[in-house]
Formats: sequence, C-alpha cells, structure tokens
Amino acid sequence: MALSSGLLVGGLALALLASDVAVAYTRALAATLGAPAFVVGVVLVALGTDLPEIANSVASHVQGEGDVNVGDSVGSTLTQYTLVLGLFPLVIALIAISRRQVGLVTVLTAAGLVLTTALVADGWLGRVDGVVLVAAWGVAMTMVTRLLPQAQHDDPPSVRVRGHLPQAAVVLVALLAVGAGATAAVRGLVSLSEELGVPEFLLAFFGASLGTSAPEIAVDLTALRRGVPAIALGDALGSSLIDSTLSIGVGPIVAPAAVTARLAVLASLYTLGAILVVGTLLVVRRRHDRRSGAVLIGLYALSYAVLVAGE
Repeated sequence: MALSSGLLVGGLALALLASDVAVAYTRALAATLGAPAFVVGVVLVALGTDLPEIANSVASHVQGEGDVNVGDSVGSTLTQYTLVLGLFPLVIALIAISRRQVGLVTVLTAAGLVLTTALVADGWLGRVDGVVLVAAWGVAMTMVTRLLPQAQHDDPPSVRVRGHLPQAAVVLVALLAVGAGATAAVRGLVSLSEELGVPEFLLAFFGASLGTSAPEIAVDLTALRRGVPAIALGDALGSSLIDSTLSIGVGPIVAPAAVTARLAVLASLYTLGAILVVGTLLVVRRRHDRRSGAVLIGLYALSYAVLVAGE
C-alpha cells in the first residue's frame, strides 16, 4: 500500500509540476496571437491546465482502465464547475459575469456530457467514440473563438526561453513529463483500489480528479490575485469543456477499454445537472459572489452522497 500511495502521490506531483511549466509557456505563446483574455483561458490556458487529465486518459486506456479515465474526466468537470469556481469569491468578493461567455461554454459543456453519457451507456469506449468526442471539442473551440466578442488580453508570465520554436519544445517536453507522471499515478490508483476494495471509478472521480484539478486551482487563484478574472473564469469553464470531450476521447483512440456503465452514467448525469444549475445561476445573477460560491461548493459536496449511494 505504501508503494501504491507513493506512485499515486509522486506521479500526480510530477504531472502537476510539469503542467505548470507547460501552462506558463502556452500562455507566452498565446500572447503573440493577441487573443481575448477569456478566450485564451478557454482555449489555451485550459488546455495547459488540463494536461494531467489528458495524459491520465491515455495512460488509463493503455493499461485497460477505462473507469479511471471517465471517473477522473467527469469528476474534474464537476470539480472545476463547482468547487474551483466556488473558491473564486474567497479571493475576489464580486466577479462580473458575461451572460454570453458563461452561457455559451455551459451549453457546450452540457452537450459534451450528454454525448459522453450516450457513449458510455454500453460499457465500452472505442476508437470511434473517442474520435467523436475529440471532434466535439474541436467544434466547440471553433464556436468559442468565432462567437465570443473581443475583450481584455492576457498578460503572460515571464519565461526564460524565448522564440516560438524553443517555447514549443519546452511545452512538448513538459507534456512528456506529465504523461510519465500520470502513468505512474494510474498504476498507483489501480493498486490502491484493489487493496482497499474501493471501485476504481469512485477513487478516480473523487480522488484523482482533485489531484488533476490542482493546476486549475493554482492558475485560477493566481490569476484572480493578479487582477485577471477573465483568465481564471475562462480556464475553469474551458477545462470543464475539455474534460467532458477531449480528455475522455483521447484515451480510447489510443486503446479502447471497458467502463462501468452504471457509475459512469450516474456521474455524468449528476455532473450535467450540476453544471446546468451553476451556469443558469451565474447567467441569471450576472455576478459571482460568496452566496453563489456557497451554492457551488454545496453541489460538489452533494455529489459524494449521490455517487456513494449509487455504487
């Protein structure tokens, strides 16, 4: 058990550290595009902070553990839409909400979860399923970049390596490190579930998703402290969109695997309901404060009772 725990913790730590580097250089590259801050958050920063989930998806399926992929990805979608967003008002008491921005990403994420629910219902994620999910993310990104208005631009962090190609190389190396860490973490998670007698899906949904969502928490709270709420909001919502589509889809393209249909469908439907509540609440109020933050965190806490009861 000590070895399994060490693999899980050490693998996640490596993945998180490497993803931090990848995020910094991804944002530096994005600055040359002059993209709006919210769109940078949804499209580029979210892709960087979601590297652990994406790498975990591939690592899980290579090892034949589809439950770990779906549990982590769907769990991360819920974690970021509820817990991560719920923490925002602790840093900035009041955040203005754009109905168009939040509404569009919420609808796209909900569509991704509906698609995921339909694809996991038969207990199998194959290559065609993966291609469909990845394509859905591509369509969503096209809609985000074309339908959202121009806004505030990101102020990227200072990085040591200059030049487009060298920075792209740094991102690539960081991605490889994320993949290595995620592979070790998956192996440790599976071993722990066997030793503790806990279903892999639940461990991934509640445990791994918290670990792989750590980059979002770190990046978003830093962005809030630095006065760039658009980046923080875009990253949290964009990461959820990636988790409901691209993250789940990459793994089965590499290696199809079985999933526990009952738990996967239950988790996906609960998460779907939660993000619709969150999106509607923020769009109607047009603000995010400690009251809405408490509702979001409450939705996250309720998921424990729902998933454990349905196990």
